[in-house]
Order: sequence, then C-alpha cells, then structure tokens
Amino acid sequence: MSETVPLRVIARLRCDFKEKFGVPRQAGLAEHVYSRVVFEPEYRNPDALRGIEGFSHLWLIWSFDRVRQKDWSPTVRPPRLGGNERMGVFATRSPYRPNPVGLSCVRLLRVERDAPDGPALLISGADMTDGTPIFDVKPYLPYADARPDALGGYTDALPERRLAVELPAELAALLPEEKRLALLEILSHDPRPSYQSDPDRAYGLTYGGFDVRFRVSDGTLHVFEILAL
Repeated sequence: MSETVPLRVIARLRCDFKEKFGVPRQAGLAEHVYSRVVFEPEYRNPDALRGIEGFSHLWLIWSFDRVRQKDWSPTVRPPRLGGNERMGVFATRSPYRPNPVGLSCVRLLRVERDAPDGPALLISGADMTDGTPIFDVKPYLPYADARPDALGGYTDALPERRLAVELPAELAALLPEEKRLALLEILSHDPRPSYQSDPDRAYGLTYGGFDVRFRVSDGTLHVFEILAL
C-alpha cells in the first residue's frame, strides 16, 4: 500500500479560463494572460508575504483538479509529439500521473495588499483554469533554478509551433486591449489537439467572457466570430 501524505489548499487561481481548452500548455507562453493568486482565509496573513516583492518570478505548486482518472499509466502521449508517440510519464509534464500535481513558473507583477480578498498576488503567464487549487508558493531563485546548459530531451528536436493569427479589426474591437493581447498569444500557440488538422473544422474557445470561434489552414488561424457570453 502506497504511503499518502496530506496537502492543504492554501490558495486558488482566479483567471479568465473557465474551461481547459485553450489554456497554454506551459507556463510563460502567454505573458499577457493575467491571473490572481487568492489565498484561503486561513492564509491571508500579510506576514506570510513579507519580502516577496523582491522576486520577479514565483513557483506555483498546484493540483490538476479537473483530471479524472482511476489509475495511472507508466506511459503517456505528449501533445508536443502529436499524440502519436508514447513516453514515460516521468519524462513528461502530462497531468495524467500518479499524483496530479503541477509546477509552474510565473511572473509576479505586484502584491495586492489592500484588496478585499487580499493580500493577493497578481501574476502573468499561468497555465491553469479558474479555481485551480494551489498547494504552495515559492520564490524563483535565478542562482539556483536557472540552468542555461540544461537539455530539453526529446523536446529539443521539436520546432516551436506558432501560428499566424488573423483577427479582423471589427472583431478585435469587441475585446478590451488587455484581453485582445492575451487572446492573440493564446491562439498563436495553436490550442487545437495536435492530432486535429481539418481546415474546415470550426473550433470554439472561451476566454474572458467571450466565445471565440476560429478555423486553421495553411499555418494561419482565422478568427471568424466573437460572441460575448
């Protein structure tokens, strides 16, 4: 019988992603995606954040709470490999793992000490959905955490997959500037599953209170409709 240890949810992420589809596949890919780390009432002690303003980036340790699995598998299909090749689960960042725990490096923008639900952390670049449980917050330490000579394994041989995004002016005007910049970043990283490439298929992504409809063909993502939810 495997040993278990208790974990406490100390905070939750608040952001514009209400669904998993479209969430950046890694932290830091969409720097204009802004989120808030809102601590649970028990942990809203200003002393717990003393000194945090001096750090530009933070590590968040969190739960893949929307993953539903009964058991784990020793191999998974990484999206970066098109879903066609299996790798060992511990050689991937797949959410389907023995313990559904995520690790993300995010940028700290400011501490909201006077917010009604504060003190809270305003961050950018998170890769989580709204309401994600957070187990811990730790500072990113450049002298210890940065490894310029690190190898990326099988990901080193993969080209960066970016799409050109065609967003008509009349649709762009429907979005606040902050959300427009974030949406362009999100769409450029191709939110579709890697195995789907039908140019006639329409996709829908919800972000920031909007339903965004698009198609992809010849390396360009074409937004054809944006509806307020």
